[in-house]
Amino acid sequence: MGGMSDTFSSVDDSRERLAGTGYLASDAIATTVYLAAALGRPILVEGPAGVGKTALAKAMATATGRDLVRLQCYEGVDEARALYEWNHAKQLLRITAEKDADWEHVRTDVFGEEFLLERPLLKAVRSDAPVVLLVDELDKADEEMEGLLLELLSDFQVTIPELGTIAARHHPLVVVTSNATRELSEALRRRCLFLHIDYPSAELEQRIVELHAPGINEATRDSLVRVVRALREGNLRKPPSVSETVDWARTLLSLGADELDAEFVEATLGVLLKHQDDIESARTALKL
Repeated sequence: MGGMSDTFSSVDDSRERLAGTGYLASDAIATTVYLAAALGRPILVEGPAGVGKTALAKAMATATGRDLVRLQCYEGVDEARALYEWNHAKQLLRITAEKDADWEHVRTDVFGEEFLLERPLLKAVRSDAPVVLLVDELDKADEEMEGLLLELLSDFQVTIPELGTIAARHHPLVVVTSNATRELSEALRRRCLFLHIDYPSAELEQRIVELHAPGINEATRDSLVRVVRALREGNLRKPPSVSETVDWARTLLSLGADELDAEFVEATLGVLLKHQDDIESARTALKL
């Protein structure tokens, strides 16, 4: 077998290659990842925080040997942060240095390639090799950002007034994540394959723990997962994520504990829960 293929050839191939990176995918995830690659469609991934939405994009990049280009959205992220901007300081230096030259000459000069600051979306379009583009937490940005993304996704090209239209050399694999703090537009939803990731089943979570914290005996592993799942059912500000389950299992190993006794749980709740009121609720729920 030659080098790693930068796409997926079947659902089983996507499942196996994601597993090879340490990401155990459900059937729905493996199928959606394969279809996204086969149909050239973005994936819109929704679900609670901490279920592995961002981790999926990272696993897809590792599994296909592609670079991951990530745009982290936040309130107020704009075209200059997402697409490109001009390096004004450098432009001013050049204009000052060429103060005797005529403006036409200077203008073509300062709006050239070396003054362009590439942001994630432009970087993904201009990349020489196929990439995975992750647009993380799009729901935190405003509708304008969504419009910009839609435009990009419709034809994978970007127009920069001073430089012209730049078409993508390769279509990136695109993953858009959302924690559903606001509704995304119908236009964006239509464009994407939709994937809702929830907390994994007990069996899958046990396998994840086994993979990332090998060495825990089965009974302890199962009770650890059971406790975490019970805590998620409670009314917590921030329920424990899958990666926190793994952290807790690793904590158990590094403390050399061989079972989940009250003393261990009491001492290590801060690995699992990140708010004091959640820790208090957990103490009550677990009768510590």
